[in-house]
Amino acid sequence: MKATPMKATLLIELLCEELPPKSLARLGLAFREQMQQALAEAGYIDAANAGQWFATPRRLALLFPDCLETQPDRTIEKKGPAVSAGVGADGTPTKALEGFMRGAGVTFAQLEKVSDGKAEYFVVRLHKSGEPIDTVLAAMVETALKKLPVAKLMRWGNSEVQFVRPVHGLVLLHGMRVVPGSALSLSSSNTTRGHRFMSTGEITLTDANAYASMLEQQGRVIVSFEQRREMIRQQLDAAAGSRTWLQDDALLDEVTALVEYPAVYEAGFEEEFLAVPQECLILTMKANQKYFPLMDGTGPDAKLTNRFLIVSNMQVNDPTHIIAGNARVVRPRLADAKFFFETDKKTPLSARIGKLASVVYHNKLGTQGERVDRLIKLAARIAHRLGADATLAERAALLAKADLVTDMVGEFPELQGIMGRYYALADGEPAVVAGAIEEHYRPRFNGDVLPQGAVACAVALADKMDALIGFFGIGQIPTGDKDPFGLRRAALGVLRILMEAPLPLNLADLIEDAAEGFSPALLTAEYRITSADFFRERLRHLLRDAGHEPNAVDAVLAQNPTRMDEVPQRLAAVKAFAALPEAAALAAANKRIINILKKSTEPAGQTVNPALLHEMAEKNLFAEVQKLTPLIEAQLAKSDYTTALKSLADLRPAVDAFFEGVMVNADDPAMRTNRLALLVQLAKLMNCVADISRLSS
Repeated sequence: MKATPMKATLLIELLCEELPPKSLARLGLAFREQMQQALAEAGYIDAANAGQWFATPRRLALLFPDCLETQPDRTIEKKGPAVSAGVGADGTPTKALEGFMRGAGVTFAQLEKVSDGKAEYFVVRLHKSGEPIDTVLAAMVETALKKLPVAKLMRWGNSEVQFVRPVHGLVLLHGMRVVPGSALSLSSSNTTRGHRFMSTGEITLTDANAYASMLEQQGRVIVSFEQRREMIRQQLDAAAGSRTWLQDDALLDEVTALVEYPAVYEAGFEEEFLAVPQECLILTMKANQKYFPLMDGTGPDAKLTNRFLIVSNMQVNDPTHIIAGNARVVRPRLADAKFFFETDKKTPLSARIGKLASVVYHNKLGTQGERVDRLIKLAARIAHRLGADATLAERAALLAKADLVTDMVGEFPELQGIMGRYYALADGEPAVVAGAIEEHYRPRFNGDVLPQGAVACAVALADKMDALIGFFGIGQIPTGDKDPFGLRRAALGVLRILMEAPLPLNLADLIEDAAEGFSPALLTAEYRITSADFFRERLRHLLRDAGHEPNAVDAVLAQNPTRMDEVPQRLAAVKAFAALPEAAALAAANKRIINILKKSTEPAGQTVNPALLHEMAEKNLFAEVQKLTPLIEAQLAKSDYTTALKSLADLRPAVDAFFEGVMVNADDPAMRTNRLALLVQLAKLMNCVADISRLSS
């Protein structure tokens, strides 16, 4: 009787120099995915065994419980050539089949024939005894490490080994037993190192299951990325007290990747720096120093204090030196921000506009100065369509890009628009203009707030439409994952502003308005179709991501709406219509009508001649269409799309009777044309809000 294979927890740890913090979690997850797949495919673990991943600045580690020491015996099936191609007319194997047999190490007698329903194939089934994990684990680890998402590899010393950072140790432990092998020129062992400064020394791991606890107790290392992250969050909450630390998930992830045993301390800076816009100070502390600024409250009105929180990699009884050192380091950074701000204010934004003529926007689309000229005209036109103050829109568009040539934005490009608002206010510009300068970049990302007010919306739309039509016009259309000019984000921004503000603007008009800013010779002939299709697809994704039913979205978009502010109402109307008991039958009938009209070999008449209506069913349907048309048109005029669609329910009896008792393709040409004309009118009525045939399964 064969012994049951032994199971134990498998530990894999790679010790190395400090790993890139912004990609640490991604590396840990990818390492786990690669090893889980390899171990599961080889039969050492169950496919559902996801294991655990650990990542600190100096290590990547994995734990897989219930890992077999020896994989089960397996039957491996290899598929060969088709029978028709594997055997010649004389019944002997062809060259193709001979090559397959050599590769599989079998004879002709060992082959079997199987059918996939289309053809017969030769297959060979080989019994393979299970291999101990010792023979394959190191190679699996090395292969998995080579597949990690690493942008740039390093070599060190005289070695030809490559990895994202120099490596120093490899642990391969199955239960309490070291699995022999080598990867990245490192021989496996059961020893590792703890915290660079707080560890008791080299750590000998006695059991894979004790890995995390031994590293914490002896090495002063919290190996779990998620555990460290939560520890930092709790310590930040405790240190902030009644104040609020500035929430930033990306920064929290980054500092989690920078420490192995986190400790949070509070430091401060001189109050005089608070005269600098808080966005500058916050960005300086976060981007340059990885600090968490402290605010005096919550919400948009919260103000920055002169205190901040540090996430240190050292837990000490007296953190005085750590606090003083960090306060000393941040001071020059804040002084730079103060200098930039005070220097920038000496030159009004309006005096900087000329410098934009030397800033290239795109080699085919001109300079930023030329772009500003286009934005002024486009923003004014959009403002006029909105009934807003075109003069204010022109002024905001004129100054919108001027902060690009300031020292502060040169140092911190993330502050473009934000600094423009501060400088505009300092110059005495109207608050509406200053606000539009900042807000014309909105929404910057998914879920971001929209520009507020008609003037800001006009400039924001002008900025995005100019970019979209300009780049589409020169053929720079996003493909796959590549979108170097952020056109998908710009299109989503346009759609959100039009829908959510909401604004009574026609998207087709905006496309034409934007195109007028460019030379006709510059734009490709397809820019109208390309941009309209691009907007439609972005709208489809936007609505589906918002949770709307795909068939409802398709029904609305099938009508190619150009008034985005009406789309939510049309979707609500479709949803209400779909809930009616008559909806399914009417949707199916509409689908049938569309198919009949598509297949018709002759054009339908434009008007219905009542004298040619002979069947009672077609007379009744015509009467219902005549009765409902003015009612639905009145509802559409009031944008009451829900009532308009619900009114269609009254058509069901007449529609059902028509298709049961009337032959549309009558032998009499006049009668046939007349009935097709009736279907045209019916289809127009039924699709007045959306193509309800899309609701038919």
